[in-house]
Amino acid sequence: MKKLLIAGVALACATAVVAHPHFQKTTSAKLTEDLEVSLQFFTVPANMTHVAGIETGAFASPGLPKFKTNAAITAGGAKIPAGTYTVGVIRNGASDWTMALSPGELGFGDSPDMSKLIKLDSSFDGKGADSGHLVVDIFPGDGKFEGKAVILLGFGTLWVQGLIG
Repeated sequence: MKKLLIAGVALACATAVVAHPHFQKTTSAKLTEDLEVSLQFFTVPANMTHVAGIETGAFASPGLPKFKTNAAITAGGAKIPAGTYTVGVIRNGASDWTMALSPGELGFGDSPDMSKLIKLDSSFDGKGADSGHLVVDIFPGDGKFEGKAVILLGFGTLWVQGLIG
């Protein structure tokens, strides 16, 4: 029994040493003198098998990134009140995704109220570099969002920009 216990502890320690790290990250940006936004997320591994199984019309939030804004934002057709949101994407088709914000903080296994989602003006690129982990950032947009602030979400080969400024 003692040998089994020692072997179990040794295996647990070895697993901890070689376990894949997941970092909690926070990034913020001051978009104007009065508007500050932030994102908080974990660097979860990209699972494209899971992405392939997401149904059309479904909301998915890899790693449940949290977006916070200290003031109301109007960006494109979206009105985003000050507050905290869970960032996700809605699958529109095989190669078409829209970024959306779910009011409040969703937990793992929670489903958003689809009627309350704030759909952001979005652009999708499914041919970009393959990110091995979730990447979320507040970034200067490109393409149709050139010169505007976006939330950039990269997960495997899924890259979506959602307009916030």
